[in-house]
Amino acid sequence: MAPAIRRITAWGAVAAALAGVFALYTRPDVAVMLAEQFWACFGS
Repeated sequence: MAPAIRRITAWGAVAAALAGVFALYTRPDVAVMLAEQFWACFGS
C-alpha cells in the first residue's frame, strides 16, 4: 500500500474513533455508567 493511502486510512480511522467517542458522550447514561465504573475501581 502506498504511504499516502496508508496515512489517509489511519487518519480516517482516528477520526471515526473520535466521532464514536463523542457520540457516546452525548448520551448521559453512558457518561454516568463510566463514572460509576471508575469510582468502583478507584473509589474508597
